[in-house]
Amino acid sequence: MAISKKNFRSGWAVAALATFLALGAAGLGLIRLLSRSPAPAETAETAALPQRVEVVALGRIEPQSEVVRVGGPSGERIQRLQVKQGDIVKAGDLLAYLESYGERKAERDYAASQLNEAERSLQATTAYGQSQIQEAQTRVQQVAAPSAAEIAAQQANIRELAADLELANQDLQRFEELYAQGALAKQDLDRQISAARQAQEKLNSARANLTRIQTRQQTEIKNAEAQLQVERANLPLSQTQVTAESARQNLQLAQAKLDRTVIRAPRDGRILKIITKAGEAIGEDGILDLGDTRQMVAVAEVYETDVSRIKLGQSATVASRNGAFEQPLTGKVSEIGWQIFKNNVLDDDPAANADSRVVEVKVKLDDSQSVAALTNLQVDVRIDVAN
Repeated sequence: MAISKKNFRSGWAVAALATFLALGAAGLGLIRLLSRSPAPAETAETAALPQRVEVVALGRIEPQSEVVRVGGPSGERIQRLQVKQGDIVKAGDLLAYLESYGERKAERDYAASQLNEAERSLQATTAYGQSQIQEAQTRVQQVAAPSAAEIAAQQANIRELAADLELANQDLQRFEELYAQGALAKQDLDRQISAARQAQEKLNSARANLTRIQTRQQTEIKNAEAQLQVERANLPLSQTQVTAESARQNLQLAQAKLDRTVIRAPRDGRILKIITKAGEAIGEDGILDLGDTRQMVAVAEVYETDVSRIKLGQSATVASRNGAFEQPLTGKVSEIGWQIFKNNVLDDDPAANADSRVVEVKVKLDDSQSVAALTNLQVDVRIDVAN
């Protein structure tokens, strides 16, 4: 029997209303149930997270003192290498000669000969000046000594003449007394007066002569001393005219240029790699790599989120992925870096993060001998952070 459209629509409306009421009742019951049930945080304690016991990181093997890249003047050619890979050297040992070594050595030798000539000239100039000074000093002595003797002789003559004058005056006084008494002739008195006058004149002449001698002595001594001062002043002036000091500075400059053509070891270590060979020009990569392999370390690149767990002295183990050494090596954390940067050691896993932010942590190895020849070997480092 056919159903009318009106009856069909009425049935559909009733069914929809019944469904809506059923869903509403179910939702209300669920809300009541949830409101009566305690929250999970209120009914159960949060489960304790497991404690982190180790930090795992990729790393590399290198000398404790790090690898030193020994370089030289860019563009210069290596004339001769004095070492080979694997050699052990001390700080200051000769590593290589540059191509310009021979030229610089010739310049140094020429500067040394110039200095030698200048020093000999200076010695000759100094000796001559000193001889002139000595001669002037001798002249002063030669002037002073005879004059002093002549003055002393003249002074003795004056004393003698003074004594003669005194005696003549005494005789004249007696002659005058006798003449006054009439006991002496006038002629005898006149002769005594003449003798006294002659004695006085001789004394005056001797005194004038002494003054002349003394004046001459002072003049000659002054002249000789002035000459001595001139010679003393001439000596340093003559010495400055000799280019010994400039020649010495030229030698120092030539030696410095020569030293730049000789490459020496900056520290003790082993030659790890020869980069530039004899006849090749030095580039940005330098000449060779040098490292002290007596004490090796593992440089672990620890994620920046884990570095706060790392402490100095923590124990660590180092393992090789490719079997470069069989047994894992042990060591302790000896240094924690101060910078965060992009990782250098990349994991073999293609899904690994290739752009991590890490901190370098150095682990001082207990056994360095087994990895002394494995600088830059990639390793796995496990650091015990439980304690």
